[in-house]
Amino acid sequence: MFKRVLVANRGEIAVQIIRSLHEMNIEAVAVYSTADKDSMFVKLADQSVCIGGPFPNESYLDMPSIIDAACLTDCDAIHPGYGFLSENAEFAELCEQCHIKFIGPSSKVIDSMGNKSHAKAAMKKSGVPTIPGSDGFIKDIDEAMEIANEIGYPVMLKAAAGGGGKGIRKISNEDELKQVFATTKREAKMSFGDDALYMEKDLSNAKHIEMQVIADQFGNVVYFPERDCSLQREHQKILEESPCMKVSPEQRHYLGSLVTKATKEIGYENTGTFEFLLDEENMKFYFMEMNTRLQVEHTVTEEVAGVQLIKDQILVAEGKELPFKQSDIREDSYAIECRINAEDPQNGFLPSPGKITKLSFPFGTKGVRIDSGVEEGSVISPFYDSMIAKIIVHMPTKEQAITKMKRVIQEFEIEGVKTNRQFLCDLLEDKNFNDSNFNNLYIENSFLKEWLKKFDTK
Repeated sequence: MFKRVLVANRGEIAVQIIRSLHEMNIEAVAVYSTADKDSMFVKLADQSVCIGGPFPNESYLDMPSIIDAACLTDCDAIHPGYGFLSENAEFAELCEQCHIKFIGPSSKVIDSMGNKSHAKAAMKKSGVPTIPGSDGFIKDIDEAMEIANEIGYPVMLKAAAGGGGKGIRKISNEDELKQVFATTKREAKMSFGDDALYMEKDLSNAKHIEMQVIADQFGNVVYFPERDCSLQREHQKILEESPCMKVSPEQRHYLGSLVTKATKEIGYENTGTFEFLLDEENMKFYFMEMNTRLQVEHTVTEEVAGVQLIKDQILVAEGKELPFKQSDIREDSYAIECRINAEDPQNGFLPSPGKITKLSFPFGTKGVRIDSGVEEGSVISPFYDSMIAKIIVHMPTKEQAITKMKRVIQEFEIEGVKTNRQFLCDLLEDKNFNDSNFNNLYIENSFLKEWLKKFDTK
């Protein structure tokens, strides 16, 4: 049983982890940057340690400082949340060496799954369908051209250690490939410290489907109803739902059997998410990558499946069996999550940092959950992600959930920063969204273009 856990993150996910720890009678230690000294998560923690300046590399990515803070406060474990060091194999290994439990999979598995090329090879071995592409890293531009000609343009050139939409290029022909190959390698090196690239056939005109699993140390693996995360802009998710309206129960169980087998074969422990592209023309799933951590949108999974994933992560890390089995998992309702961000959709979604002078969340409604790390008077910093809150609605049907979500977002009040609230309201009204007639390209190629016309005064 853990007595004290360090939360190596910030914002709303740090708040949710701290709340879960307290409900399990475990003390929470927060680490924070100078920019976050007055943040909600720091106030909620039992202890807090300042670990550096406002830039992520000065604080939340500073592995030695975080380990020092954990040792200084006598912590049993570290919960990495999502982002920052959550998928960093070196950090997980450092925790192991210091006899601090990393609440997540082993460093070896993180290294294997975090590298997209290695993950693809492991999935092939487990019988999971993968996207046609390179079998390993691409050595040079000549090899890249050879592979592209073999699988056919358009192709996606990707950073092997990538994530968050960085280090990705869609390439339509050989001339483009020659132009961007070196640039993509440099971007990968700057963003992830690794310039290795791989290539896949472009299947961007498909649905982005995720299936989350959790595994304990006793060989038990449970999968959860899939999430549809297709509504994206520049590979950044805007709205997520579970389950996907286009996936049948038979397809869900087929996908579940695939990820269960793969989870066991790679020796995975704790929670993780398998990401797939669903080609709607032939209704086939193709593995993209595995996220070896909790995800922002884990909330819709919790609501539909009836689980508490952060608490379950902690139980597994303590060496306990999962408190449920596959037959306990519900899949007979619907949940949707909208991300409220401090940004200006009319101007290219530019971040809108600043002080929140007024904030009112519409609490007290059945089926509504709001995860946030800010309050009135909080400052949205220019140094980090601009997310203000996640609003999650859970109802028996999609129609009911959308109706309630529209009302909740309209009641939500905030002043001091610009937000994407109106963009979300209009997206919720969109017929194609309501009819589940959308894919990964829908926001950028269709909805956003039409939406921006409303503000065109020329």
